[in-house]
Amino acid sequence: MTTGKINVSVENIFPLIKKFLYSDHEIFLRELVSNGTDATLKLKHLISIGEAKVEYGNPVIEIKVDKEGKKIHIIDQGLGMTADEVEKYINQVAFSGAEEFLDKYKDSAKDSGIIGHFGLGFYSAFMVAEKVEIITKSYKDEPAAHWTCDGSPEFTLEPADKTSRGTEIILHIAEDSLEFLEDSKISGLLNKYNKFMPIPIKFGSRTETLPKPEDAPEDYINETVEVDNIINNPNPAWTKQPSELSEEDYKNFYRELYPMQFEDPLFNIHLNVDYPFNLTGILYFPKLGSDMQIQKDKIQLYQNQVYVTDNVEGIVPEFLTMLKGVIDSPDIPLNVSRSGLQADGAVKKISNYITRKVADKLKALFNENRADFEAKWNDIKIVLEYGMLSEDKFYEKAGAFVLYPTVDDKYFTLEELKENLKENQTDKDGKLVILYAGNKDAQHSYIETAKEKGYEVLLLDSPIISHLIQKIEGDNKDVTFVRVDSDHIDNLIKKDENTISKLSDEEKETLKTSLEAYIPKAYSVQLEAMDSQAAPFIITQPEFMRRMKEMSQSGGGGMFGMGNMPEMYNLVVNTNSDLATSILNTEDKTHQEHLVKQALDLAKLSQNLLKGEALTAFVKRSFEMIK
Repeated sequence: MTTGKINVSVENIFPLIKKFLYSDHEIFLRELVSNGTDATLKLKHLISIGEAKVEYGNPVIEIKVDKEGKKIHIIDQGLGMTADEVEKYINQVAFSGAEEFLDKYKDSAKDSGIIGHFGLGFYSAFMVAEKVEIITKSYKDEPAAHWTCDGSPEFTLEPADKTSRGTEIILHIAEDSLEFLEDSKISGLLNKYNKFMPIPIKFGSRTETLPKPEDAPEDYINETVEVDNIINNPNPAWTKQPSELSEEDYKNFYRELYPMQFEDPLFNIHLNVDYPFNLTGILYFPKLGSDMQIQKDKIQLYQNQVYVTDNVEGIVPEFLTMLKGVIDSPDIPLNVSRSGLQADGAVKKISNYITRKVADKLKALFNENRADFEAKWNDIKIVLEYGMLSEDKFYEKAGAFVLYPTVDDKYFTLEELKENLKENQTDKDGKLVILYAGNKDAQHSYIETAKEKGYEVLLLDSPIISHLIQKIEGDNKDVTFVRVDSDHIDNLIKKDENTISKLSDEEKETLKTSLEAYIPKAYSVQLEAMDSQAAPFIITQPEFMRRMKEMSQSGGGGMFGMGNMPEMYNLVVNTNSDLATSILNTEDKTHQEHLVKQALDLAKLSQNLLKGEALTAFVKRSFEMIK
């Protein structure tokens, strides 16, 4: 037996490892199982190139919990180590790596958002163990070795009687980590971190019922057998070629990833690239709707089938973080802070590739089956609209498949809109005016008025639409978007013809003075000569003010404090209506006030603005008038 001191300058490295290395102690199991996997895959490679003259067999990694003895065993059938290799890789390399890591991060590790430390994993064992043993037998014809360390820089190394190839790590669990001796805890961690590891992972056994033989009598009792409980799927869908997978395979894998998701995804995008970086994965479009809710089940990031995190910002373009699925890449640097990750050149290329791949897939889906794409539009639009706002590369490609639906459920691309609307909806200044509604029911009367003129009205109801139409207008100088309730219809799309007012200028001035005596200050009175059959009072909200307010409320907009501004409305009064004449000619001021307030309340009612006390007063007044 030899004893020695691990050669590190930090005298008491183990408490520092425990305190600073990981904020989450559960990571130890991921690290140790990953090391066992690496050892197994390396052996497979050495056998394939003829360097190791041994049988590979069907290796598994086994986890055993000894609750009474307060121990966890992690056993692999991989390369194994000789005593010299234990000295080199455990006493020198691993701990010098630990020391270097701590030196760099000990002041900030818990707060710096470090997302993984693969390759520095062995000493994470000391986060939960007061003593660690390694019993290992190399594939080479050399004696087995037994290494022991109790959490101080002292270690012992002696021969062992192990005869089978591979490594067994024994963790003597510390008093503050006894939770890890619960089967349910270990099972949960293996399911979280090691669900798709490339080597089968055994944790305990389970009972399996044998099938009933064809010639069995009626009273036959099915036999049961104990079988290994393999907790992982070593060949998940993303490791295969798209040609090997059916639509049902993709759906089954989605359910495997997210067992609590009961709705199938709308479609998937299979990522597979090996130059200039390695990346595989499958992204799924779930049903999203318009509410931009925070997703509970997020995209999962793996490194060589080992789960790392579901916080993928910086790697996946922000607008796609609303999707679900898996990304696996050995090229993502996992031992850097998030700010460093976002500045990393390789990561930026990965993000750009994913953006391009998603855009190409959407275009293909649109071209292959437009009707199906239109049917799914409301469930995917928020992702695509956000992508157009946040990623220039996506915006450039989006014109080919982003849709603009009408209130009558017709769908147009922007170019189709321009072509279909230009004849009827171009104003006297040569600008194409695209009318839209945010709510079909609330803006019903305005929509109907526009349709009577033969105009198309889009239904644009996502929370970020004000930002998006601002961007589209900036890139299309001959196009403007106007909400259908922002003015009366003749002002929305101004043509050359003017309607003549039957009131003189003097009468209009008198009418305006009378109106302003009874109309609240929140309304700006605007007299307009319209068709005599048009509504006498119309409430509108100026496009610019409303849009800026919406943009300010949803982030951005460029006008400080706009989201908190009080609502401002225009009251458009039709001077050619019989009501305008009645108000003008009424001598009785009480009756005149009743007429104005009743008409205003009717206009407010059509805009869903009449509520509370004002609604009660309106109903009471209306009943009085029809007695």
